[in-house]
Amino acid sequence: MKKMFVFVMAGIFLLAIGAGSFAQEKAKPQAKSESDKPGVVVADSVVVKATVEKIDYEKRVATLKGPTGDMIDIKVDKAAKNLDQVKVGDQVIAEYVETMAIFVRKSNEPAGATEAAMVEVAPKGKKPAGIVVNTTEVTATVEAIDYQNRTVTLKGPSGKMATLNVDPRVKKFKQVKVGDELVVRYTEAIAIKVQKP
Repeated sequence: MKKMFVFVMAGIFLLAIGAGSFAQEKAKPQAKSESDKPGVVVADSVVVKATVEKIDYEKRVATLKGPTGDMIDIKVDKAAKNLDQVKVGDQVIAEYVETMAIFVRKSNEPAGATEAAMVEVAPKGKKPAGIVVNTTEVTATVEAIDYQNRTVTLKGPSGKMATLNVDPRVKKFKQVKVGDELVVRYTEAIAIKVQKP
C-alpha cells in the first residue's frame, strides 16, 4: 500500500514540481550529464514535546500531555528496554522527519520497488531514546513522452501504465528521454528521547 502511495506521489510531484522546489538551472553552461535530468528533494519535520502524566509499567502504557493540554495513551513496545527509567514529569521529545527525493536517471533496469527499515534504541539502563527509519524506493520507466503537450507515460513496478501532465515550471523536461527512470525515494524517521524537565 505504501509503495503504491509513493508511486502516486511521484506522479503528483511530477505534475506540480517547479514552484521553487526544483533544482535551479546552473549559471555556467555544463556538459550534458545525468545531473542535467530533473530532480527535487522535499523535506518536512515536526518536533512535539509532551510531559509524562501517568505510567503503567506492567501494561507498558504511558499517558502523555501534549503542548495544547491534550492527553494521549501510548503503548510502549517491548523493544524499548528502559521503560523503568521513565518517571511522571519527564519530558518526551519526538521529532518526525519525512523526505522525498524524486529524480530522473538513465537506466536499463526494469522498474521496481524496495523497502528498508532501521530501529535503534538506547542501551539498558539509560534514559529511553530511539530512532526508527523507513525508506521506500520506487522506480518507474518512462515509456513515452509528448514534449509539445507536456505529458509523460510511466510504467510502474507492477506493469501498470500512467500518463501524467508535466507542470510548465519543470524547466528540464526536454532532458527526459524514453527509457529513463523516474525514481522516488521516500524516507520517514522518528526520533524519541526522554529527559528530565
